[in-house]
Amino acid sequence: MSRFESYSRFQMWSAALLLSALTAGCGGGSEGRDPILGADLAALAPRVTAVTPLANAVGVPISTKIITAAFSKAMNPATLAATGSFTLTCPGYVPGGAFAVTYLAAGNVATLTLPAAPDLPPSIVCTATVTTAAKDTAGIPLASNFVWTFTTGVTPDTTRPRVTLTAPVTTIPGPTPAVPTNTAITAVFSEAMAPGSITAASFTVTCAAPCVSPAGAVSYAVGSRTAVFTPAAVLAAGTTYTATIKGTGATPATDLALNALAGNDPLLPLPAASDYVWTFTTAAAVPAANVSVASTNPVAGAAAVCPTATVNATFTVPSGLRMDPLTVNATTFTVTGPGPTSVTAASVALDVPTGRIATFTPLAALPVGLYTAQIVGGAAGVKDLAVPGNTQLADFTWTFTVVACPPPLAPAATPFGVAYPFAIAATAGVTNTATAPNTTINGDVVLDPLATCNAVAVGAAGTFGLCGGFPPTLNGTVFSPLSGDGGVVAAAVKLALRAAFLTITPPAGPPAVGSQVGVPTNLPAGTTLGAPTGSALVQGDNLFAPGLYQSTTSILITDDVTLDGQGDPNAVFVFQSSTTIGTADGAASPAAHPRILLINGARASNVYWQAATSATLGTFTEWQGNLLASASITMKTGATSCGRLFAGSFTDGAFVFDSNVVSVPDVSC
Repeated sequence: MSRFESYSRFQMWSAALLLSALTAGCGGGSEGRDPILGADLAALAPRVTAVTPLANAVGVPISTKIITAAFSKAMNPATLAATGSFTLTCPGYVPGGAFAVTYLAAGNVATLTLPAAPDLPPSIVCTATVTTAAKDTAGIPLASNFVWTFTTGVTPDTTRPRVTLTAPVTTIPGPTPAVPTNTAITAVFSEAMAPGSITAASFTVTCAAPCVSPAGAVSYAVGSRTAVFTPAAVLAAGTTYTATIKGTGATPATDLALNALAGNDPLLPLPAASDYVWTFTTAAAVPAANVSVASTNPVAGAAAVCPTATVNATFTVPSGLRMDPLTVNATTFTVTGPGPTSVTAASVALDVPTGRIATFTPLAALPVGLYTAQIVGGAAGVKDLAVPGNTQLADFTWTFTVVACPPPLAPAATPFGVAYPFAIAATAGVTNTATAPNTTINGDVVLDPLATCNAVAVGAAGTFGLCGGFPPTLNGTVFSPLSGDGGVVAAAVKLALRAAFLTITPPAGPPAVGSQVGVPTNLPAGTTLGAPTGSALVQGDNLFAPGLYQSTTSILITDDVTLDGQGDPNAVFVFQSSTTIGTADGAASPAAHPRILLINGARASNVYWQAATSATLGTFTEWQGNLLASASITMKTGATSCGRLFAGSFTDGAFVFDSNVVSVPDVSC
């Protein structure tokens, strides 16, 4: 070891010892500030920057075996493994063995692994805690315990995770051309993953000889569900690379319930475990350019922000790049107020579709007062995924004022409760037309009280059964009164769905008295929405901002309808129809067909469609959002939905399929 290195390490050790002594002996001074040095010691403490399950999450699968907490700094693994530093308590839960705590240096993530048995109790509130016994590598502890809660659902998680987005993008058959040589390689998953399963063994980038496969670091961003392979050097130009995320073998990528990845091997249809593989060919490097904040929500100087608001920042980055999710966290994105009080974040994460909108979600509602938000710049601040990462030159700061507000338009979180992981529901059975390609359902199913598929009883095995010889392909479990639990899960889910339906139903109905809060924007009688692809966007016709919209007759979508999140990934859209909701018939892509398009942070999970009677999705429709119909739902040939579809949400309702795909938003699409 060189003399310079020895001296530097001595300086670091001495500084840590001094800070520890000052903290213990001087009392920290006013507001945690040391009276001698004037240093804000709390600012030096590590922070919890993201957790899974998410704080305040509902419907968490009872088979969850992994609890995670990511930190702002490198931590001392020994302090995390110490008894009581990372705990989970759930009423009625008696673990069948000891908890295990491990630490993954890439991403600074601690993992609490639960015993194999038993599962967590259903429908209970669990509390996870990281205590001040957890310390960073300099011996500095958390400033205070980090405590969060989540509510379990009633079912185990049997749905395999999937890759929903990659950068470079996946093309079939590939390779994707013209990829910059100076980019990291990323994959976003359909659900939270076990960080310890995202390593150099499960995520590789290779090339054929004489090319030498690149060395690189693999990390996992907890809040953004993103795996990142960062090459040690820029890639070779004009070279084809193969990226692989393992779903098979000894080191597969798994979710929090330890389900292995369902990849994209066409010879292994869902729900088989398989690898996800994509290829790309490099071209020129992207020129270096500074990252900047393009817009914020709330805007600077906003004077009437509600206590339940989240805080968002949209970044400008060089073309083709996304922000580095490992640099967007509770240290680089902070909110303080009123006064010098730091707001504790439940999560700080990038949105999935763009990778450019960061959302700070407070752990609790914000008190009334003035707040300051800051995005940290410089070497220790936010970066994009260039190699090396482009930075923001300086800190970006803005203020806003929180005031008392009336009840929100719709629940800030999903109203589905224990029904969260369910893709479809029907009270009067399912019909699946015997045409290819077969219908695929990514998520769980509830059939109650009529538990039939093509008029054949589904049985107790958790599948669609014989279904007249043509059961839909299912990446999930069927629950019904015929299930082995005697219908307990199906009954609980049906109650949750009826409650959710009334949550987005007008106070005067129809079909019954609802509890939707807010003054709706009235849509014209006999509402027809949408315009052909490429048409000018017109608010109230083919463009909608977040809000509550109501038709006193029906809603029919004929072409493209665009929902603009306006930079807020938590923006809520509610559409109510006093009778039916439907879409016109279309043709297979690239020909024209009705589409729901989401832009500027809008998410399918935050879009709700309420039909007082039935709903029909026309041929080849691309649907987005949760559709709850009082009666039946019909999907015609080739229609797809990134959104839950619940038939019989208030009365009897059947479900009719014909070569469709239905997926749970934020889980499977």
